[in-house]
Amino acid sequence: MDKLQAMSVFVQIAERGSLTAAAEAIGKSLPSVVRILARLEDTLQARLLNRTTRRLSLTEEGRLYLENCRRILAEIDYAEAALGQQQSTPRGLI
Repeated sequence: MDKLQAMSVFVQIAERGSLTAAAEAIGKSLPSVVRILARLEDTLQARLLNRTTRRLSLTEEGRLYLENCRRILAEIDYAEAALGQQQSTPRGLI
């Protein structure tokens, strides 16, 4: 399992409040998103979301994990942006 992808999918689910909406937003099928979430919960040995036919809600573990996922994904974006800025700066003699 690609842990970063799973974290990103989980964040999308939590922010959109729907598995279907998250699947549409990231361009994946609903069954694929459900499998990613199930594998993530299995790996963590924790239930992240309470699911009913009409609603999703975060568990306490889900809230904590969501905060950490957001922070980690933001750090990755920052690191990539910083690298991109450094590479776009001209170097050497002209």
